[in-house]
Amino acid sequence: MSRDPRAGTARIVQAVHGRAAPPEPAYEPTLAASLRESYSREGLIELYDRFSTGAGFLDATMRATILRALSKRCGAGLQVGGGAVFRHPETFEIGQNVFIGAQANIQGRFDGTCVIGDNSWIGPQAFLDARDLVIGAFVGWGPGAKILGSAHTGDPVDVPVIRTDLAIKPVRIEDWADIGTNATILPGVTVGKGAIVGAGAVVTEDVPPFAIVAGVPARFLRWREQADVTAGAAFDRENGT
Repeated sequence: MSRDPRAGTARIVQAVHGRAAPPEPAYEPTLAASLRESYSREGLIELYDRFSTGAGFLDATMRATILRALSKRCGAGLQVGGGAVFRHPETFEIGQNVFIGAQANIQGRFDGTCVIGDNSWIGPQAFLDARDLVIGAFVGWGPGAKILGSAHTGDPVDVPVIRTDLAIKPVRIEDWADIGTNATILPGVTVGKGAIVGAGAVVTEDVPPFAIVAGVPARFLRWREQADVTAGAAFDRENGT
């Protein structure tokens, strides 16, 4: 039996997200400001629900515009997939050209911090415990990947764990990092600049910049090639990041 010579060969194509921001409709900033003036926070959340799952142009436009109106700060070019849900979006600071995929769940806290940097891509069905979360610029967040930002103390032992206090720990995902599909980042972890976290990894400790980690728990595999680091430094200089 002959073997297809192309089997196992990757086809390399140019990435799309983060290269050029899609043009923003001129009316969107004005509409977001008008919604903010006309509706209470509760009213905006109710309005978002009306457009939360539709696939058409109007639904997608209204999801992005309403989230922009609800957020503490939001840049141009936001895209929000159907079924994405948010808790305490008034604490969100969203950069420019951010993509949030279908059925993503970003859970903030009334007194928390949630920052998503410019040109970051949050995959479908992601779960972000965003009570003390900073995601940098040009971060890729794989579908189904999760951040856990808190854990129950478990004390005292004579009450159910779920009723014990929560310890909220900061999670930091630095610029250019890439988080694989279904990976999990645990409370208190920092993933360094340009690092790669493999699919399904459970990250329990800080990841150094430009490292590649994978496994359960995640372990260091290797450093990215020097060429990647050199190119990254040049990109930094050109873009002021």
